[in-house]
Amino acid sequence: MRRRSVAWLLGALLVTAALAAQGRLSHEDADRFQSKLTRIVTFGNTPTVKAAKPQSTPLSDAEVNSYLKYNAGSQIPTGIVDPLLSALGEGRVSGRATVDLDAVRTQKKRGWLDPLGYLTGRLPVTASGVLTTKDGKGQFVLQSAEISGVTVPKSVLQELLSYYSRTAENPAGINMDAPFELPARIREINVGTGTSTVVQ
Repeated sequence: MRRRSVAWLLGALLVTAALAAQGRLSHEDADRFQSKLTRIVTFGNTPTVKAAKPQSTPLSDAEVNSYLKYNAGSQIPTGIVDPLLSALGEGRVSGRATVDLDAVRTQKKRGWLDPLGYLTGRLPVTASGVLTTKDGKGQFVLQSAEISGVTVPKSVLQELLSYYSRTAENPAGINMDAPFELPARIREINVGTGTSTVVQ
């Protein structure tokens, strides 16, 4: 009974923390992120001057998630709802969203051993890992992924990512293991607790 009580308490604390984070989202923070994003892009498009002083831009979780909720609009693929990102410190990041799994599941025939063959509807997907950036390049290493609280293999998350990130220019979508170039002359992104700093 004691273990069960502790589990319920931890679960309640996690839910409360998530709801509190959502409650802090605001149009003001969304607009603040938009202004900072414009500043980052403008600096990135400015011709390089060797003597130019590096620019650092702090971005709070509240600003990022407010932007996703109120201003991102069509930038979020259809089928992904209520995305929420968290900076956990020392490069660790986590994200969660409600994802339409039917769209992914029905794109091909599934075998008995394929986990996506058994997942239907819109379910909460969470993932966490470590983001490493240096000299204008980034790399993400997945640590865990869950659907409705059940741990799923990396291959499942990769298929979801590939499906929802594909474009006409990149029909295969994003490969989460592949290193990537940081845009707008960003040199690195320092992930703290509740905030990340973009260095250009």
